[in-house]
This record gives sequence, structure tokens and C-alpha cells, in this order.
Amino acid sequence: MNRYKNILGTLLVVLVLFSLFSCHSNKSNNDERVPYEIPDSLMKTLKIDTVKMTKLTHAIKFTGMVDFDPDKVVTIFPLISGNIQGISVMPGDYVKAGQVLGKIKSAEVASYNAALITAEANVRLTQIQLDQQTSLFKSGLASQVDVANAEVNHQQALAAKTAAEKILSINGNNKNGEYLIKSPIDGFVVQKNVNNGMAIRTDNNVGLFMISDLKDVWVQANVYEANISKVHQGDEVDVTTISYPDKVFKGKVNKLLNVLDPTNKVMKMRIVLPNPNYILKPQMFATVTVNNSDSKDAIAIPSTALIFDHSQYYVLIYKSRKDVELRPVEVISINGDTAFIKSGVSVGDYLIGSQAILIYGALSS
Repeated sequence: MNRYKNILGTLLVVLVLFSLFSCHSNKSNNDERVPYEIPDSLMKTLKIDTVKMTKLTHAIKFTGMVDFDPDKVVTIFPLISGNIQGISVMPGDYVKAGQVLGKIKSAEVASYNAALITAEANVRLTQIQLDQQTSLFKSGLASQVDVANAEVNHQQALAAKTAAEKILSINGNNKNGEYLIKSPIDGFVVQKNVNNGMAIRTDNNVGLFMISDLKDVWVQANVYEANISKVHQGDEVDVTTISYPDKVFKGKVNKLLNVLDPTNKVMKMRIVLPNPNYILKPQMFATVTVNNSDSKDAIAIPSTALIFDHSQYYVLIYKSRKDVELRPVEVISINGDTAFIKSGVSVGDYLIGSQAILIYGALSS
């Protein structure tokens, strides 16, 4: 019995000594722990933001497509019949006003040329006759009426020549029996419906070329019935495309078409965007985000300041480079680069708005 008491006493002594050693070890570790300080290299690139109060906004996304502005599009139709020759442009080419896009070899233009040649010959003939009658009148061999008749004939010949020149100018201005297809504006060839050797007629309702000035483009978005009440003319929007996913194009709702498309039951929303570098092209798919403002105010912070870990959002409150507080927050919503906060921060607080994950990792280690 005494033996068991001795063993039990020995175990109790060992446990007490182990506890004392552990407490001493933890105390030593805590005494040696150095508070975190943001290093100089990180401090130079750190962004400190201020918590603000602003209008609560909601983001609603719509699908759409880039289109050209129909007010800045010209369709070139044939004014004469004939065969297409010398096509020199392709869709996507930039052309200048007056640039020749192709030719139409036409019997009509040949007849206009013949009419001009006849008119020019008639002008020369009537000029000779007028000179003769004037000379005879001076010699007393012709009357003043004869001179007047010759003058009338010459003026009529001149008028016929002018008319023939204008007709030829409108219908080709080429003495080789060719109608020159010219671009009426500066812009891009967005449609080409002809090829060399094609026969065309003036009653063809399909244009030869379509030229568009793409300095401004439209974005047509589809608004379903459930969202019609949530969009308004003048609302600010962000437009992104598959081709440029990191680039945001800023604009406003220019027009809402107050009718539903009978096929897919959507209302069309139009946004006009400047396109100075021509990077937006017709038929590109686009995502339109409408930033709809609420009447309520809410605390707003940059969304880059948020840290999400273990099903909880946090922010880093900055007081000094040696005093950074990790604080949980309750998020109302995140709208693009802005997060709206219900609780956890106050207006005027300073928080770390960039590289928060790095500092959070250092604080947690």
C-alpha cells in the first residue's frame, strides 16, 4: 500500500514541475514576441483609405452587343447596271471620302460618254456657225436675225454639253465606260456584298458596300421584364467585353425603347460610347452593369480592403505602421470596386486598401 502511495506522490510531483516549466516557457516566449511592424518596402506601396458615407448603389448586369451608330452609316447602292470590276477593299478596311472602292463596267456609262462626245462636237459646230454669221453680218451678207439664231444654237449646244457632263459626273465621271464606286465618307468598310465579275442591277435592294464612322458606337442591351423598373434613362453604366475583360468603358443609358421585342420579350437599352481608338467593334458581346443608386446612405470602403477568411469578412484598421488592428465587418453588398458595410467600421476610420492579404498573413503568423 505504501508502495502505491509513493508512486502516486512521485507522479504528482512530476505533473507540478511540468506545469511550472510550461508556464515559464510560455511566459518567456510571450516576453520575446515582437509586435508586427509594416516594413519600409511595403509601406512605400501601401494605400491607406478613409471610411466614408455615400449613397448605397446596386449593380444589375445585362447582356448586350456592340453595334454601329446608324446615323453615321452610309450604304452605297448602284446607280447603274453592269459588271463589277477592280474591287480594292475588304471588310474592316479604313477608307477616305472619295476613295475608289471598285468599278462597274457599264453600257449606260458608255452611252453617257457618247452623249458627251456628241454634245462637245455640237458646241464646236455651233461656234463655227456663229463665227461665220458674225463675219457675214459685218460684211452685210447676213442679217442680225441670222446672227441671233446662230447665238441661240450655240447656247443650246453649251447647255446640252453641261447637262451631259453632269450626268456623266453623277454616273461615273469616267470616259472608259466605267462607273467609279467611291466612298462618300471617312470610315470603315463594315459590309461588302459584291465581288469582281458580279452582274448588278439598279433595282437591287442590297447595297454594294456599307461604310461606318466608328468614332462612336452603340451598345444594345437586353432588359427583361423583371428589371425594367430598375433602369432609367441617364443611369451610369460600366461596359465590359470579352475581348478586353480588364477594361471598363464608362457611359450612360442613352435611350430605353419602351416596347418589348416580340420574339424574346425584352426591352432594348442603348448606351452610346466614344470609341477614339476603334477598339470596340460591331458584333462584340458586351456586359452592361447598371449602377442603380438607392435613397439610403451606407458606409463605403474600397472592395480591395476586404479580407475573407473562415466565412468572415475582415478589414485592417490602420493607426500607425506598428499599430494595425484586424477587425471583422458585416458586408451589405459589393458593387464593383466599392463595398458597403453594415457594421464593424466607422466613418473616418483609416484602413489598409491595398495588399491587405499580405499584412493579414503576417499578423496571423
